[in-house]
Amino acid sequence: MNRSVLSRIGTLTAAVVTTAVLVPASASAAAGALDWEACPDAPTLQCTTLKVPLDYRNPGGPTIDVAVSKLASTKPAKRRGVMLTNPGGPGGPGLTMPESLRAAGMPASVLDAYDIIGFDPRGIGHSTPVTCDLKPEQLVSNVPPYARDAAAVADRATQVAGVAKQCGESKTAGILPYITTANTARDMDRIREALGEKKLSYYGVSYGSYLGAVYSTLFPQRTDRIVLDSVVGPGGLDPSTSRRLAEGFQDRFPDFAKWAAARHASYGLGSTPRQVTAKFYELAAKLDGGAVPGVDGAAFRMGTFGALYSTGSFPTLAQQWQALDGEGVLKQSAQAAQIDMGNVLSGQLHVVCNDANWPENVGTYQRNVEKDRVKYPMFGAAGANIWACAYWPSESIEPAVRIGDRGPSNILVVQNLRDPATPLSGAKETRRALGDRARMVSVDDGGHGVWLSSENACGNNAVNRFLVDGKRPAHDTACAADNGGYFGSMSPERRQEREKALDEVRSKQLMF
Repeated sequence: MNRSVLSRIGTLTAAVVTTAVLVPASASAAAGALDWEACPDAPTLQCTTLKVPLDYRNPGGPTIDVAVSKLASTKPAKRRGVMLTNPGGPGGPGLTMPESLRAAGMPASVLDAYDIIGFDPRGIGHSTPVTCDLKPEQLVSNVPPYARDAAAVADRATQVAGVAKQCGESKTAGILPYITTANTARDMDRIREALGEKKLSYYGVSYGSYLGAVYSTLFPQRTDRIVLDSVVGPGGLDPSTSRRLAEGFQDRFPDFAKWAAARHASYGLGSTPRQVTAKFYELAAKLDGGAVPGVDGAAFRMGTFGALYSTGSFPTLAQQWQALDGEGVLKQSAQAAQIDMGNVLSGQLHVVCNDANWPENVGTYQRNVEKDRVKYPMFGAAGANIWACAYWPSESIEPAVRIGDRGPSNILVVQNLRDPATPLSGAKETRRALGDRARMVSVDDGGHGVWLSSENACGNNAVNRFLVDGKRPAHDTACAADNGGYFGSMSPERRQEREKALDEVRSKQLMF
């Protein structure tokens, strides 16, 4: 098995990269001036292209393209406005997200109330794309591998320094500094303007929650109803968020341990959660020692982390553990589509490295790895490891957006208690930063994503009520665990369609 098999659990989608040239800026599109046609990857949607400034400090300068999609309301009498969406990443293409949300079970009341708008963020997919000219062996997650010691961090530093150099020397290096969350938020406001809307509503999950918080901070009076799902900290995908991945892993892993222990007869991984946890460390040590050619302990840890996003991935994860515990022969599961990893990973690095101030000293990462290896032994030495951002070839063009509480009280934060990628602690920090602008609904569930991803009725209905009726809890509130009754009446065929749609959304999050 190659190194990426485990790390790509749940990473299935397609992203088609098109090229675009920089041209002089023109006036922003007026309402009704957009030319819509069937989307290339989703014929149920309408698509168009909007030109936006490359550099908003120079609005009359060069432009780039942003690809936009629309799933229009068919009930004009019930239509409230537009709801923009983002699947996360950063770097996740969002053009097909409206259709994915519909297939995942978006209720008719929400579909009636809004034109659901998707878009590929600047640098991604059908928008003007960026590249780091990644080589085949570099097409793996940007999340660093588990570092066994200080020497492993130094080796990783050499690798990512090369990646950063490639980004700075690529054919798209001229637009590299301008691929930021703040500029993507400004693009969102251009989309709102082009659609002829005074305000926009928004649903963003994972990193998309940070994008929504940035938009709400930059354009508070243009926000209608904002939903932030599975929320990163108020600094976005910065070094502290990367280190929090280890916290999320250990918050979520007990759910898998309990699940596997209840199925010991099928998988043989342990009859108690404690035994399953011990099996994790046993397998990691075995693979660290080179017992299975082609897969090491770092890949095993990364693959386990990726599978914790969804309980639906637990059977596949258990089967892979079972194989590694035996002869070490794994069967690769068929992938429904191929992701353009080069564009998505490159775009992710552009945003992550441009948005935040990353330490440049290798010793800082080595010290953090040693601290987090003790504090979070399952994944701490991965989340604290070094990123290409330590060697990024461009300085930030503006200070990071400081998420604040100035603006209307119209934000709903929804968060699972045991989220592997965006743990509860980060969501609480963002909630505090938003102050009275927000209310938070926490859900006693595990996995990444609440609305339409969890089957918790309380959590799903909280989002539905807010989007349709504008009703939020008067105070932060908690949803108790339930038996997953929200989608309980779905037919097996419809459930299969829903799971496929959720896989597509998760694939675009690429760990965030």
